[in-house]
Amino acid sequence: MGARRGEADEVVSAPGSAVDEPAVRERARAIPEAAVARLAVYLRVLSGMAEQSVTTVSSEELSAAAGVNSAKLRKDLSYIGSYGTRGVGYEVEVLVGQIERILGLTRKHSVCVVGIGNLGHALANYGGFPGRGFPVSALFDVDEDLIGVPVGGILVDHIEDIPRVCAEREVSIGVIATPPPAAQGVCDRLVSAGVQCILNFAPVVLQVPDHVEVRKVDLAVEMQILSFHVARRADEAAYADEGGMVVPG
Repeated sequence: MGARRGEADEVVSAPGSAVDEPAVRERARAIPEAAVARLAVYLRVLSGMAEQSVTTVSSEELSAAAGVNSAKLRKDLSYIGSYGTRGVGYEVEVLVGQIERILGLTRKHSVCVVGIGNLGHALANYGGFPGRGFPVSALFDVDEDLIGVPVGGILVDHIEDIPRVCAEREVSIGVIATPPPAAQGVCDRLVSAGVQCILNFAPVVLQVPDHVEVRKVDLAVEMQILSFHVARRADEAAYADEGGMVVPG
């Protein structure tokens, strides 16, 4: 999937000097939240290309693979300083490195999962986390039958040990997979342990200090959104069958 000659595109070349970390941090602060999410998608696509030994890619090819238009992609990449001359396209490995630095993936991360039920077990055993720089290093629960039992090769600790274990293992990201009533208490323990980034699967809104970042994953809400689209398309099809005019949405 290499770029074709004659395309109007940027060439991102490998930097000739050490990475300017202050400049990277300054760029990161200027990136809109929506663009950050798209950069993560670009990284996934580019990593797949690198695994297939693709060396260069055009903006059209990358945007098509990522599901965005090429103008938006070029704007997103401009946030990370990926400017260049027109030519054969983007160098895949270099672009992967640039996005990884902006997303903080060149730093050491350590993840803990709190709540080792069905979802917690699945997260603890998910092999995709370590491969992308997010090794799960600690597990917590309140069930005495689980304490000391290995899950995914890691012994489960009691939630009362969150401060000690998180400090010892330098946990930077906490994942909450507990029942809703327990989520806020677990969140408070993680914050008191110095964890500043939390991924919350519990269907509750967590109260956290301003310096703590929370990302919420509510699977039921996502299903309800999909239900809306299914219902809308069914209504449009029924209206069309009755001879009505459907206005594209």
